Formats: sequence, C-alpha cells, structure tokens
Amino acid sequence: MTRDRLLTVLLVLAAPALSWAQGLPPAHFHHLHLNSTDPAAAIDFYTSRFDCEKAKFAGVLDAVWAQKSWILFSKVESPPPRELISAIWHFGWGAEDMKAAYQKQLDMGTKFFTPLTDISDLASFPGFFYAYVESPDGALIELNTANHHRFGHLHMFSADPIAAGEWYMKYFGATRRSTRPLSREPRFYRNVQVGPSVSLAIDNVNLIIYPIQYPQKAYADQWKDRQAFAPTKGRVIDHVGFGFDNLPEALQKMRADGVKVTDEIRTVAGGKIKFAFVEGPDQVRIELVEGHATKQ
Repeated sequence: MTRDRLLTVLLVLAAPALSWAQGLPPAHFHHLHLNSTDPAAAIDFYTSRFDCEKAKFAGVLDAVWAQKSWILFSKVESPPPRELISAIWHFGWGAEDMKAAYQKQLDMGTKFFTPLTDISDLASFPGFFYAYVESPDGALIELNTANHHRFGHLHMFSADPIAAGEWYMKYFGATRRSTRPLSREPRFYRNVQVGPSVSLAIDNVNLIIYPIQYPQKAYADQWKDRQAFAPTKGRVIDHVGFGFDNLPEALQKMRADGVKVTDEIRTVAGGKIKFAFVEGPDQVRIELVEGHATKQ
C-alpha cells in the first residue's frame, strides 16, 4: 500500500471523529421542513401513504412524526417552486416489497413522477426497485427496496459532493456508510453522471449526495441557462434541521469556524422551540434546533 493510499484510508476511518476534532457536540437529525399551500392536507397525504403519524411538534404545531424525526410545514399562499434546481432533491421511505408497495399506492390514487423502475445494476444487487411519488405540493418522495418501510433517506446534490460530505461529517457528526477511500473520479450510470458521490448516516437517516452533473442532464429542461443551484429557501423542500443539546455553544463554534449564520437564535412557542439558521454547502438552508427530536 502506498503512503498516499494509507493516508486516505486513515482519514476515512477517522471521519466519524471529525466533529469532535472541532470541539462540537454531537448533532442529531431533527426534521425536514416543507412549504405547502395546505399543510393539513399535506399531513393527511403523508400519514395515509407512508409509515408516519400525525403529532404536535413542541405540543403546538401540527406535523408529521416519522419514527425519530419530524416533517414540518409552513403555509404559503401560492404553490412553492418545485423545479429540481436546488441542492435538495428528494426524501424517501423504504419498502420490503416494492412491487406490492407500488401497487398499493396506485390503488390509493397516488401520483407518480417516476413509475416503478428496476435499478438492480446501480444498487449492485438483484431486485432493487424505486419509484418517485409526487406530493400534492410537488415534492418528490422516493419509495425504494429496503429491509424496512420507515422514513429512511434524504437525497441531495452538490457541486462538490466530497467536500459537502466532509462538511456534514465535520459539523454534524455524520458518518460514512462505506470504508472505501473517497474518490472524485466521475462515475456514470446509463450515460448520466452519478459520481463522485457520498453516502452518510446520521441517526436512522441516510444522507446521499450526488454531483451537480446529474440534475443538469436528467432535468436538462429545468437547468437550461443555469450553472448553479438555487437556494433551497422558499422552495417546496425549504430546509433540513439538526438538533444540538446546546444550541448557543454549537452556533458559536460553527460561526468561529467560518460557517455562515443567516438567522440568529430565536425562541418561539413560549420558549419551547429555540432555533437558528446557517447556510450549508450549495445554498442549502439548515436549521439548528436545541434538543433532540422527540414526540410529545
């Protein structure tokens, strides 16, 4: 093994400790926040079609509880932008039997952006299927073959997936789901670039990051005359939230390390919710919340 390869392997193995190296407390996946013209109808949609339930966030806000994290909603007056030009692509649930799950959705009248599709060659094992559900507000929700049927992943894009993955490892303690050395070598699937990519885990949620070249080709009509991502703020998937035990400490250390703070700490709901916002890679809006996601 060469010296450079040995160094790369050591860095990969050390990745889970990156957040501790910065003196940051560990973070937890807290929520996804969506914009909707009718949050009540959106909540009915998610809870009737996926493994999740209606609940009150902080005891005051109608929301969706998905095993260990929240899906929250803000009411907007007009349909939020849904074009796939931001760095947040979709989120999804698993299905032990994708063919049966897909038929069940069809029987319920669910609208699909992408029908049942076999990508066993990409997943590297036979019988791997996926399909994209389209929510009433236009968000994409993936159903894919898995050994569970819970809320399981958030799929993103980046101009530099390796750097973005390292950022989420450094500041939130996300861990890589592979021990293979990180590589910036381009990879292609059916003539569309899918690598370099990174697959991370934080709590029970998989964060997957694909290169910007994927949407530029797969959704070329939406990317015409575009060269960079649109900010996620205001779009159908507005932001992602992570929880810290001590929000002021985490925010102070992130700011000192050069992370852009876009919204200072505020409290709402009589102090039950304490939060701030930072900007992540590729203009992803990220909310920092004090405390873990818990069902009230």
